[in-house]
Amino acid sequence: MQAAAARVRDRLRAAGRRLKARVRTSRHRVSGWRKWAVIAGQGAAGFVALFAVVNLTLSLSTFRGEDPASRTAHELGVLWFSTTDGRSTSDTAFRLVHGGEVGPNPTAADIRAHFERASEGGTFLLDQVMIDRMQAVNGRIDSRVMPPGVYVGAHALGPDDPPMVWVTKWLAQYLLFPRHAYILVVPAQGEAIAFSASQEGKFTNPVGDRQQLTARLTPFNDTAYDFPSSGEALHEMTIVSRDPAMVADAPTRLEAARHNLEAQDAAYGLFAPNSNTVVGCILEGAGLMSPKTRSSTLLALRAPGMGATCP
Repeated sequence: MQAAAARVRDRLRAAGRRLKARVRTSRHRVSGWRKWAVIAGQGAAGFVALFAVVNLTLSLSTFRGEDPASRTAHELGVLWFSTTDGRSTSDTAFRLVHGGEVGPNPTAADIRAHFERASEGGTFLLDQVMIDRMQAVNGRIDSRVMPPGVYVGAHALGPDDPPMVWVTKWLAQYLLFPRHAYILVVPAQGEAIAFSASQEGKFTNPVGDRQQLTARLTPFNDTAYDFPSSGEALHEMTIVSRDPAMVADAPTRLEAARHNLEAQDAAYGLFAPNSNTVVGCILEGAGLMSPKTRSSTLLALRAPGMGATCP
């Protein structure tokens, strides 16, 4: 065993020596500091390529459900048909993306039945194409089109405005594995509400310190911070509670959490504390997520900051 380990170490040392020799003797059209600048640039490009490959692999291999191929086709269809400038997605988009599941002209009851089935399987998608149809059929997002419950939503972050969105929506979905999380509450009566945390400066009409970690509790509609849009067209949803008492009490609890967060006056952190940290702390405090799950490695990659110390 020791001999085998020694051979491995010798091979690694030899590989290191060969790499150093190759760098020293590599032929470039430039020399001196320019040569090292080229080498550094090549190394940076390699790192970016490796980062993209790792993220793409994770994006296509985890949280894909029981039928990854169908899931990917669904995502590609939504991204292709997503619209900008507040325009609704087309009837053609709905028919091609969702028609096979709910029919080309579903009622509110048909849509709710669709989400009843989807929520039983764990994580499911709520996308811009479906949201547009839900609003067209029902006028708003409520329990007539979604089962009552407390949901955790997660989506990629990106701009909504052209021309950048036509590129960034694809890159954010597949080449960046991390997601931004929020909480959605669909009460038995009344409009759905969303709890969104972020930098104060990211919200509409910011007040005070723009770097402060803060939150909003708003109706789940086009004005909400976390609402399916052109740059964030795909939301992964997980229902974490169907308990009627918890669902009814959720708005009050979330409003209290929002006030408590503002009182902490914590600065937003890229890795922590951030929006995912706030969501994780709320879920753990409500008994909807265990400390072990909140600090899991996979969740740390998918929702960076989720397992960090609460602000």
